[in-house]
Amino acid sequence: MILYPAIDVFGGKVVRLRQGEYDDSTVYGVDPVAMALTFVDQGATWVHMVDLDAARSGEPVNRSVIASVARAIAGRASLQVGGGVRTEADAEALATAGVARVVMGSAAVADPALVRRVSDVVSVAVGLDHRNGVAATHGWTESSGVQVDDLLTQFPTASAFVITDISRDGMLTGPDIEGLARAVSRTSIPVVASGGVGTLSHLAELAAVIGLNGVIVGKALYESKFTVSEALVVLS
Repeated sequence: MILYPAIDVFGGKVVRLRQGEYDDSTVYGVDPVAMALTFVDQGATWVHMVDLDAARSGEPVNRSVIASVARAIAGRASLQVGGGVRTEADAEALATAGVARVVMGSAAVADPALVRRVSDVVSVAVGLDHRNGVAATHGWTESSGVQVDDLLTQFPTASAFVITDISRDGMLTGPDIEGLARAVSRTSIPVVASGGVGTLSHLAELAAVIGLNGVIVGKALYESKFTVSEALVVLS
């Protein structure tokens, strides 16, 4: 199973939100490049970045930071980036910056055909962020009214689904094992879990979900619940 250490960037700094609330954030660093290199030095083969500014406003203010991270880890690890990727031009700019895979959330839910077009430019993961199974959009500030389970069949060209349970994100209380297992059973496209991981035992639970492709971990790493190296042992 692939481990995706997460770097959420807001105002150029490394932060974590609790349950997707912008007013409830913690700053964990001021150098996203150094953070990415720390993860890669410990064995990570992917790094997951989210541009929180772009997710909320649509303005790609952190794109230079993203490009710097891509350059720093090139040849050692791949970079996956989400947050405000809403057009083909956004995706193309990120691909040019060295991003291996973009994550499209709000725009994908609004226009599934967009994913097919962007897939011609760069690998696309569809981010399905939800509260109680209902997809949320626009930086988690709006509800789409659409069930995540109903969206799993709408993106045949997606390279992955990143499924985030917002109620668990940043809470360290454990992932939604039942919901993730159900999602895996309903699609042949790789599913990546996100939200809730707080212990190595949580990772072991995810590793036991047959067919689950990967897991994004953020706050647990920043709060020193475990290291990337320790996580990789559990997931191997």
